[in-house]
Amino acid sequence: MTDVAVPEPIQRFIDTTNRGDSAAFVETFTEDAYLNDWGRGFHGHEGVRSWDRTDNIGKNSHFELVDVRPADEPETYVVTLTVAGDGYNGTGPMTFTLRDGRIAALRISPN
Repeated sequence: MTDVAVPEPIQRFIDTTNRGDSAAFVETFTEDAYLNDWGRGFHGHEGVRSWDRTDNIGKNSHFELVDVRPADEPETYVVTLTVAGDGYNGTGPMTFTLRDGRIAALRISPN
């Protein structure tokens, strides 16, 4: 893992998922957040709540941090997580864009 400190909103994303706290998980995102999971788009808190229910806490997901690196854009990080649960299981990158102490965008894709 790199020497980069895990930004607080990303740590909250991991922690709220691991403790199954859906309300706090949604609040980790900005109200106008955009989440893209392999081409499926989710908008705002309602979209994040829907994704959380079908693909994250609703699937008993648990995250383990593997790596965090700054991306080319400001306030953007590529975070590698190992995911376990009743849905997707494996290790892969997630790209987070932060704004005002929350997650403004999250892209989950192979690269």
